[in-house]
Amino acid sequence: MRTEEDYVTANAAAPHPHRQHLQSIIAGLNEGIIVLEPDGAIAWANHSALVLHGADSVDALGGTPAGYRKHYTLTYRNHHRVPARQYPLDRLVAGESFEDLLLDLGRKDDDDFLRNLCARGLNLEGEHGAEYRVLILHDQTQQLNAEQRFERTFGANPAPALICRLSDLRYVKVNQGFLEMTGYARDDVLGKSAYELDVLDGGEDKEEAVAKLNDGQTIPQREGVVKLADGGAKFVMVAGQPIDMHDEPCMLFTFIDLEARKRTELALRESEERFSKAFLLAPVPMAVCEGDTLRVLDINDAFAAATGASSEGSVGEVLTDLGLQPYEGMLASLKRGDSARNREARLRTPDGGTLDCLVSAEPVMISGQRRVLIVMHDITERKRSETELLAAIEAVMQDTSWFSRGIIEKLAQLREPAPASRDVAELAQLTTREREVLGLLCQGHDDDGIAKALKLSRNTVRNHVATIYSKIGVHRRSAAIVWARDRGITGHESTRVRDKSGKE
Repeated sequence: MRTEEDYVTANAAAPHPHRQHLQSIIAGLNEGIIVLEPDGAIAWANHSALVLHGADSVDALGGTPAGYRKHYTLTYRNHHRVPARQYPLDRLVAGESFEDLLLDLGRKDDDDFLRNLCARGLNLEGEHGAEYRVLILHDQTQQLNAEQRFERTFGANPAPALICRLSDLRYVKVNQGFLEMTGYARDDVLGKSAYELDVLDGGEDKEEAVAKLNDGQTIPQREGVVKLADGGAKFVMVAGQPIDMHDEPCMLFTFIDLEARKRTELALRESEERFSKAFLLAPVPMAVCEGDTLRVLDINDAFAAATGASSEGSVGEVLTDLGLQPYEGMLASLKRGDSARNREARLRTPDGGTLDCLVSAEPVMISGQRRVLIVMHDITERKRSETELLAAIEAVMQDTSWFSRGIIEKLAQLREPAPASRDVAELAQLTTREREVLGLLCQGHDDDGIAKALKLSRNTVRNHVATIYSKIGVHRRSAAIVWARDRGITGHESTRVRDKSGKE
């Protein structure tokens, strides 16, 4: 059996007409090469051919075309079996040459064995008219596996994608993601040119992107617009990557749907416009500050009128430098991002005076930055009126003996409005008997009336009243009544005066 080296050496001095063929064979030694004798016997095979067939010697190939068929099966890429007389070795024996025959090679003794081949057959004439036949096999298994993996990945990828052939700029592949994004059917895309379905439309850099497509260069991510099947359009981010598919240069386009983001950006812009108009036209002083430093970013007309500051000159100034005298802990609270509601503070006026204000603050996000919105409500006149009214009430309530119970309650509420939620802890400090005594006080009973109602001695009632005064921090009966009414105690809900028979 001749080796590869013997075969090359024996033919090194081949006549000039055949030298090119021999050089072609020698150059292809990294591919699988099988040489047949003129009578059809397998004369020699290189190492690559043996590895390709999973064989350790030439004899394992079967010795002849018929023996080869007993060991190996061949199918076309469409999975149809190759007829016996159409096997490459049989066609070579018949004197037929062929190019680029795509086959799948299997072994009859191993169901899992599979190789993807591209076969080429040469019939050559040697010295003295001798003929020899050469089968050249190119292993495409890895390439085909990679292409199949790419096909599966491309099809299953939820991100929209499209492949354009560069030779004629026509789309040759489209995945389900692109079809769902645009509403097209597959047949509406495949075969269409990049001019009919322009995926690079929109943006100032379109001409540059088209030039890169024509040159087969990478197209960086860019914003664009893709037309939809219903005639509409969708904002997208598109990028192009050159690839080879089936040995043809192509461009892989990938897309990111920007429609939701664009709608959000538009809604945000509209929201900020509405906020800006409401801010500027608000009748109360307002300011927008940086979240950490409280430096002023903008003030409205009402703030400028109240403090004498100008809209442009106030930018960059700390809010307190523009006249706000903050409530206790305000600066630290706002820097932490806390909210505030109706906290009393003062605002300095241009004439050196001050305004009493209720300050509210709320963290807000503007253009993606954390800001603080400050709102100031002028309560100077209201506070002055309340102060005068409370002073009058205090003077009147120095002696309430001649007021009716209803008037006392109304005056007390004006002086100190009832809290929204009752202080349960204060009520809990009174015993049941003390609450009964307090309830009868609220109904207008004197000590004798309370003693009769509860069947207690007058001294015991006086002791209870003194204890109540001590616990709730008052010194007069009228103050005790106001305290009780302020906390929801009227006497009617828990105490009823009994008659002499003990009946209610």
